[in-house]
Amino acid sequence: PVLDTEDAWLSVEGPVSIVELALEQKRIHYPLVEHQFVLCTILYAIMRLSLKGVKPLSLFDSKGKNAFFKDLTSIQLLPSGDMDPNVLSIRQQFLLKVVSAAVQTLCSSQKDKEVSEEEYFPFEKGKNWSNLAADLAQYLQISEDLVRRHYVCELYSYGMDHLGEE
Repeated sequence: PVLDTEDAWLSVEGPVSIVELALEQKRIHYPLVEHQFVLCTILYAIMRLSLKGVKPLSLFDSKGKNAFFKDLTSIQLLPSGDMDPNVLSIRQQFLLKVVSAAVQTLCSSQKDKEVSEEEYFPFEKGKNWSNLAADLAQYLQISEDLVRRHYVCELYSYGMDHLGEE
């Protein structure tokens, strides 16, 4: 981008402006940042829902694992459309665990007292774990419908028929 400056600012001395510093930075490789975001979301879900026995790096193939340890400005080979069926199976199991744990947490909190999901997860207002799992499914190449069907089944199995019908 071209930045026009007034003549009065040309004679100013001092440290380099933050705009000039920002323009000198290398451009990041956005798909690599998106890949890192998926890992962060997975780690957050594991932590927040207290999922046991989940190995986050097992959800990625060798290209995906290698990309985590590279500079964000580098162009990396990211996983392509063809995935190992074993990795896809592990991803599917993980997403179903996330949905099950979210419904179980919500239902157990509502049995103790009448608490909404937003009150139980106070720092996550507006965050719907089933939608988060469905969004992750897109990135992890798993069918969104499968995740949503599992969510509805979980709601019915915990006696939350009114939510399952929605």
